[in-house]
Amino acid sequence: MKTLFLSLLIASAALLVADDNPSIVGKWQVHSSISGNDFEMVCTFAQKDKALSGNCASDRGTFDLTGAVDGNKVTWSYKSEYNGMPLTVNYEGTLAMAKITGNVSVPEFSVGGDFSAAPAPAR
Repeated sequence: MKTLFLSLLIASAALLVADDNPSIVGKWQVHSSISGNDFEMVCTFAQKDKALSGNCASDRGTFDLTGAVDGNKVTWSYKSEYNGMPLTVNYEGTLAMAKITGNVSVPEFSVGGDFSAAPAPAR
């Protein structure tokens, strides 16, 4: 009985630690809506401790990203351009139930919107 109790206690502690710093490593399908314009992309995340790296790919190109995971809060950004003008796309969301939802902004144009992301289906 003590062994079962100890095993359950260790498993519960492991789940709490995992929830404290979740991993989002892998490919995620991201749907964004910015000022009424919807677009899809696939972001591939690598994670070391709280730091994120990787890239986001869409029909507009592939862009390197940087970001962070802090508890269930996830942020990332990448540099791009629109009609020759450089811009930054910032994502700030919350990870819950294998889904990230939140806000996206493009400060250079003072526009924003929302996004949702889910793990990309395996191919």
